[in-house]
Amino acid sequence: MIQELSQGAVEAGYSLAKMGAGIGAGLAPLGAGLGIGKIGAAQAEGIARQPEAAAEIRGGSLLLAALIEGVALFAVVVTLLAVL
Repeated sequence: MIQELSQGAVEAGYSLAKMGAGIGAGLAPLGAGLGIGKIGAAQAEGIARQPEAAAEIRGGSLLLAALIEGVALFAVVVTLLAVL
């Protein structure tokens, strides 16, 4: 009887882990999208205020967007590996 209860608890733990991984895999791209959107808005505002610095602003924001995208991809991979 104790083995059956412990087996049920283990299965419930696995299902909670899978649910948490699904939530994490969904929230990571959402956060990345919000972050990249803020970078794009700040870039557009910065270029509108100082058109002569457009190349520097564009380069910096492109680098930041790439770093955010890399972190989001890493987060999705980690959450999906947590299920295995």
